[in-house]
Amino acid sequence: MELLIRNGRIIDPYNNQEKIADILINDEKIVDVGRKIGNSESVSRVVDAAGKLVVPGLIDMHVHLREPGQEEKETIATGTRAAAAGGFTTIACMPNTQPVIDNKSMIEFILAKSKQDGVVRVLPVGAISKELKGEELAEIGQMIKAGAIAVSDDGRSIQDAVLMKRAFEYIRKFNIPIISHCEDTHLSAGGCMHEGYYSTILGLTGIPSVAEEVMVARDIILAEAACVRLHIAHISTKKSVELVRQAKKRGANVTCEVTPHHFTLTDEAVSGVNAECRIQNAEYRMQGFDTNTKMNPPLRDKEDVEAIKQGLCDGTIDVIATDHAPHTRTEKEQEYGRAPFGIIGLETSLGLVLTELVDNGVITLSDALSKMTTNPARILGLETSGIVPESIADITIIDPEMEWVVDVNTFASKARNCPFHGWKLKGRAVMTIANGGIVWEQQI
Repeated sequence: MELLIRNGRIIDPYNNQEKIADILINDEKIVDVGRKIGNSESVSRVVDAAGKLVVPGLIDMHVHLREPGQEEKETIATGTRAAAAGGFTTIACMPNTQPVIDNKSMIEFILAKSKQDGVVRVLPVGAISKELKGEELAEIGQMIKAGAIAVSDDGRSIQDAVLMKRAFEYIRKFNIPIISHCEDTHLSAGGCMHEGYYSTILGLTGIPSVAEEVMVARDIILAEAACVRLHIAHISTKKSVELVRQAKKRGANVTCEVTPHHFTLTDEAVSGVNAECRIQNAEYRMQGFDTNTKMNPPLRDKEDVEAIKQGLCDGTIDVIATDHAPHTRTEKEQEYGRAPFGIIGLETSLGLVLTELVDNGVITLSDALSKMTTNPARILGLETSGIVPESIADITIIDPEMEWVVDVNTFASKARNCPFHGWKLKGRAVMTIANGGIVWEQQI
């Protein structure tokens, strides 16, 4: 079909362009970009994007789709629809499925299943170690040949420095990143929230900041020694940000990401206080010990959040990713210490970025879009060219003025484990176009 987008404010970080223009799409590709192009009577659909932002499709490089093995939580079908609803046209899925994505056959399964059931592009991340046990390297070379775009043991951290060193050395010839979940599990053992004032008053076992920081330091040193690419997942502490900042100054090939919950919430949220000012309706008030505030790494303190915002501002933090981690209601409706870590984020990420970062002047709109498009594309080695003729038509149309209230009961995701239920946000994807087709349209 032919699709004509009229009068949108195109912001294209790939080509450093911003302009009011039309976009003509035919089949999978962009045919033309300019003023008053195309014939409205001859195309299948005309979209009036006046007052809207038209940007390259958003990329989330850290998503858990749970398929195969945990389809009661999420599937490739529901996860990709949630991604489309959030404005994402490309997502990278982590390997902690059942069975683990640690061999060529599993990579092929993810690619085939996503082609069959998915509505956006799914890029598989292979495991570093077999079965994520941290004992023996997985079939990394075969997985890369089959289509893995990175390797990670996300959800678990490789404790054996010798094995991690071997992984860095082996990955050198493939020029893909290792995505590291940095956690010393001896230091974090038994913890369920950030170790600090609120863990003390709530009587919950804490996870100290150093549990993350010592592994960030270790993996940076190992990556520098091997001269390979390291990407640090879901960074959460002040010292971790500074370790990355200093590594970059030395010329190390190190990048990192942060999640919206880590620049929005603090550990105070576990007590039920932190989020109340964002919620207008008492019906939605966050209660203490809400397990939707339990994630790994945990919500940190105010000083850490400010350091993360500074890292976003000065470019130390390259990417905003969701770490979308679906769980069933039954799993989350346990006492705090027993409930699993993780929250969903695909459908709230863009709204939180625009509301908490852009509207508050932490980073510019252009910087925000770069951290959700060009930067993850560069890190993952994706061949994308932005909104120009002959490029694949992956486009997100955003209404930056739309005010909306997060309602988990309307989500495309199977899961509902979200701490932002009831929050009033400003800015939302109103149309998502992947491979030239409309895969999501907000009903207004």
